[in-house]
Amino acid sequence: MDPIGELVNVFKKFPGIGTKSARRIAFYLLKKDKQELVNLGRMIATLKNDLYKCKYCGNISNSDPCPICKDPLRDKKILCVVEDIESLSAFEQAGIYNGLYHVLGEHISPFDGHDISDECLDFLIEHIKKLGEAEIIIATNPVMEGELTFYAIVNAIKDSGVKFKKISRIASGIPIGGSIEFADKITLHTALDGRTQIKLD
Repeated sequence: MDPIGELVNVFKKFPGIGTKSARRIAFYLLKKDKQELVNLGRMIATLKNDLYKCKYCGNISNSDPCPICKDPLRDKKILCVVEDIESLSAFEQAGIYNGLYHVLGEHISPFDGHDISDECLDFLIEHIKKLGEAEIIIATNPVMEGELTFYAIVNAIKDSGVKFKKISRIASGIPIGGSIEFADKITLHTALDGRTQIKLD
């Protein structure tokens, strides 16, 4: 196969990139000079070299602990549990939340055979314990996988007996079937403000 065709096939594997977009990216790169491509290749090849997983929250950044956990101005009594770093990034870009996060990095997807590991849930429980009696906001995506993940989190918290101030869930500002990472600022703000408290009876 020709080099351009191979590159198009690589880009087609990226989330949200179809054949037309992949071809557009490939031809865009073709117009760049060789040094720019070398620099881009080096950045991609070394992307993970200077990144760390935060020992407290699971966020990925250039330091451990991550800048959010180290920030003294953050509200240490609110913990927002998200499925992935993309969701964390969406909240941060919206600038509507000033508490801490916990990135699961896993979710339940029965069709793909994915489940949440005991290690993942134990990591979350340990984080909650370290914070003391904080509010826990569960911000999983309003899709089947997010729903199953939500119940797994609630059950793990309930079974652990860990102390917390209250536990709530983001409201339906996020449309059913949508993703947090693609939501706009107003939608995220509505979801956070309208969060509903969960009773662990």
